[in-house]
Amino acid sequence: MTYTFRFPRGWRLPVCASLLLGSALAPVSAQAAPADDIAELKAAVEALRAEQTRAQARIAELESALAKQRETPVAVAAAPPPAPTAIVTTAAPADSGPSRLSLSGDVRVRYESNFGVAGVRDRDRGVLRARLRAAYAVNDWLTVGGQLATGDPDDPNSTDMTLSNFDDDLQVSLDQAYIRLTPGDLQVHLGKIPQPFVRTELVWDGDVSPQGASAAYTADLGGVKVKASGLYFLVDESVAGPDSRMIGGQLSVQTPPAPVQAELAVGYYDYSLRSLAGADAGDFRSNLFAGGRYLSDFNLLDVIAALTWNGLGEKWPVRIVGDYVHNYGAATDADTGFGVDLLVGRASKPGDWRFTYGYAEAETDAVLAAFSHDNTNIATNYMQHTLAIDFVPKHNLVLNATYYRYRQKDGVVGPVDWQNRLRLNFLVNF
Repeated sequence: MTYTFRFPRGWRLPVCASLLLGSALAPVSAQAAPADDIAELKAAVEALRAEQTRAQARIAELESALAKQRETPVAVAAAPPPAPTAIVTTAAPADSGPSRLSLSGDVRVRYESNFGVAGVRDRDRGVLRARLRAAYAVNDWLTVGGQLATGDPDDPNSTDMTLSNFDDDLQVSLDQAYIRLTPGDLQVHLGKIPQPFVRTELVWDGDVSPQGASAAYTADLGGVKVKASGLYFLVDESVAGPDSRMIGGQLSVQTPPAPVQAELAVGYYDYSLRSLAGADAGDFRSNLFAGGRYLSDFNLLDVIAALTWNGLGEKWPVRIVGDYVHNYGAATDADTGFGVDLLVGRASKPGDWRFTYGYAEAETDAVLAAFSHDNTNIATNYMQHTLAIDFVPKHNLVLNATYYRYRQKDGVVGPVDWQNRLRLNFLVNF
């Protein structure tokens, strides 16, 4: 029988050396050494054999233990606990809900051509308008907001800038800055504020941002929307005398958007124009003005009515809008104006087309020219045709062409020939 065994690593070298030495020296010692030496050698050999037997037993024991370890899953030692770290107190994380800050605006690039007046040079120009609006909701009923806009700060009814003046930088001003309160169905604005009234260009230009305070209350009466609006307009403040201001109100009614939707708005605006220190020729425009004051007072009754028919589908609404204004404070019988607009289509979604025709007349003191339209260079005492086409090729992009044909109504001042103005607009909203 053959035995196979292994010495523990620490025993191998001494044992092997002893065995080799014993086997090499035994024959020589047996011939030359005396009997006592032979006895000692035999005893040493027996001792080595006994040690070998014990080693084999130990090896067998270790191999058995190793086999058991291989059959048993090895436990993973637990990771040591992490080193203690300093406790840092941080602010509570921001609310993950909708942002309280909203941003919007628009940029409009325009080509304008003025032509067709005998003896007057045709004029072409490029025009740019840019507006940036921001509003921050402080809480559920309190918001602060504002608007930056290009344009002449002294011109309240235009934010357009002619591209000229040897490439000078454009003027930008704070066009709106307000606090808005919305307790329930009531909405209050304080500061330089958005226009609160239903309007057309006949009385209010779209760029006019009144300064003062407005309030509007809206109620739903069985599907009919009723809105009452009021405005206290601080027109001009005087240190030494009475101020200029306007107190106005409007009541509007709107039926549900059934096949035919009806709208009616009746407003009354009472101006008291005592201080004109902050006004200039661009504010007086074509109203009667002499001796440093307006000849007329301006107490305007403004009635707007509209009908919208949706029988051709949501993409092709047909809408007609009429506006009538009468100035009960006029010092002349040139105190009335009106406008009618017909719109077919919409201009809100990609692929939309809208076609518009409008006609308007305004007598000399029918409206306060400082805040009425500036689409042409005649603010009052005019007759005007308007044709417009809008196309929406992509979301937030509008291509527009607008043509005005207009002239003075009574020909007291300036040419009475028909004038022409063509505008091509490229408008981007965001």
